[in-house]
Amino acid sequence: MQSSVAPRRQVRQGLLCVLFVPVWLFSSCKTESGPLVLDLKLGHVGPPGSLFEASCREFANRVNARLEGQARVTVFGSSQLGADMTMLQKLKLGTVDLSLPSTIFSSIIDEFGLFEMPYLVRDREHMGLIEAEIFWKSLAPLAEREGYKILAIWENGFRHITNNSRPIQSPQDLSGIKLRTPRGQWRIRMFQAYGANPTPMPFSEVFMALQTGVMDGQENPFTQIYNARLHEVQRFLSLTGHVYTPAYLTASLRHWAELDEDVRAVLQDTARQMQGFVYRQARRMDEQLLKALRGSGIEINRPDLERFRQASRPVYEQFGQEVDQGRQLIEEALALVR
Repeated sequence: MQSSVAPRRQVRQGLLCVLFVPVWLFSSCKTESGPLVLDLKLGHVGPPGSLFEASCREFANRVNARLEGQARVTVFGSSQLGADMTMLQKLKLGTVDLSLPSTIFSSIIDEFGLFEMPYLVRDREHMGLIEAEIFWKSLAPLAEREGYKILAIWENGFRHITNNSRPIQSPQDLSGIKLRTPRGQWRIRMFQAYGANPTPMPFSEVFMALQTGVMDGQENPFTQIYNARLHEVQRFLSLTGHVYTPAYLTASLRHWAELDEDVRAVLQDTARQMQGFVYRQARRMDEQLLKALRGSGIEINRPDLERFRQASRPVYEQFGQEVDQGRQLIEEALALVR
C-alpha cells in the first residue's frame, strides 16, 4: 500500500505548490522527487509553416536542450494566446512569459515607428547596422521604460500587398481599397497617403475578412501570405516591399528579473544566437514561397517603386515633426546605407 500512497502525496504537494506559487517561480517549487521544471510560455501570431513558427520552434529546441530538467519553453502559435496586444498585456500579468510582437510596438512607443517608414530598411545587412548602431542604444531602453525586456531582434519580413480589385502598379491604384493592416498608426498613415482605406485587424481574422469581402486586401510578408493561405482568397499580389518589419522576442521586465540568473543567461544568449538562423530561414522562404505563389494562380506584378517612394515623403515629414528625435532617427538610419 505504501508504494501507492507516496505518489498521491507527491501529486498533492505539487498541486499545492502550483496553486500558491506564481507561474514564473515554478522552478523553486519542490516535491519529494525534486524540483518541478519551469514551464515558459512563448506566444506568437504566425500560422503553421510561417517564419514566426520556425523561429520560435528552433529557439525552444535550443533552450530546452540547454536547460533540460531546469526549464522548458512551450510554443503557442496562431494567436492561441491572443493577438499581439493581448499577449503584451499578458506578459505584464505573468500569464505569458515570452512573445514575438512586431508592428504593434509602434503603437506603444512612438520611436518604434522608425521601422514603419516605407522603404527605410534596404536589406537585412542594413537592418543589422541599424540594430547595432541605433536599436540597442536608442530604442530598447524605451521599451524597458514601458516594462518590456527585448531579448533579441528576429524578423517578420518585407511586406507586399494582395487584393481582389486590381494589380497595384502605383499608389493611385490603392485608391478606395479596403486594406487590412496590423495595429500601428504609421502603417495606417502610410496607406492613407497612398489613397487606400486601411483598417487595423488581428491577423487571426484576416482570412475570413478577405473571403467574405469585408476587406479587399492586406499586406504581409510571403511567409504570412502563403502559410495563412491568403493567396486562396486574393486575386492579385503586388511586390511592393514597402516595409521591412523586425520582430522582437520580448519578456516582461519585472518577471524577467525574477527568473533564475542562469535561466536568464541561456534565454538571452540563445535568443541573440538565433538571428543567423532566422535570417537564413527568411531568405530561403522568400525564394521558395515566391515560386509557390507564382504557381498558385495568383496574378503577380512588380510596381513602380519610385512612385511609392515619392508618395511616402509626407509620412517621413510627419514622423520627423511629431516624434521625439524622429528626424534624427531617420537620418541616422539612412546614413548607414552601404
